[in-house]
Amino acid sequence: MVKILLMLGTLLTGLFADKNEVAVRPENAAAAKQNLYDFKMKSLDGKVVDLSQYKGKKVIILNTASKCGYTPQYADWEKFYEANKAKVVVLGFPSNDFGGQEPGSEEEIGAFCQKNYGVTFPMFAKVVTKGEGQSPLYKWLSTPDLNGWNDKVPTWNFCKYIVNEKGELTHFFASKVKPDSPEFLESLK
Repeated sequence: MVKILLMLGTLLTGLFADKNEVAVRPENAAAAKQNLYDFKMKSLDGKVVDLSQYKGKKVIILNTASKCGYTPQYADWEKFYEANKAKVVVLGFPSNDFGGQEPGSEEEIGAFCQKNYGVTFPMFAKVVTKGEGQSPLYKWLSTPDLNGWNDKVPTWNFCKYIVNEKGELTHFFASKVKPDSPEFLESLK
């Protein structure tokens, strides 16, 4: 019973802590020490992916989870990716940071995403998005000294970071923002 109450509390915290928060790169942002193209990440199938292959496209980085109230967003982001993949790529980074909602192995995550949502956008190996053991990519995304302006770490699953065609971080969106949200669509202009 205590375990169930703790899980419910964690879930409610995620649903109510996410305030549709948006952060936008200011025009006077400091020069970034790194950009997206400096990173190589491991895919779900264990291959090293050089993120510089996405030069010239906008990139949406999502921290994902298979057992979250926001998990149905996989369908939204897949639909968006299919409609826009010539100019925009969606990258999914599973994380078990929020309520233990991504406990599966890379193989289980891949099977879940394909079976339930038909995900074809690139998915990566599980990462730590905040705190001790934070992945270098998420450290860059959330450290102003590295990215030039942003200090927002994910507040729950399915937070979004937008990177422009030059590899510069331009926006952060909290979990509730979907691909059809006006503020998200504006960020792609």
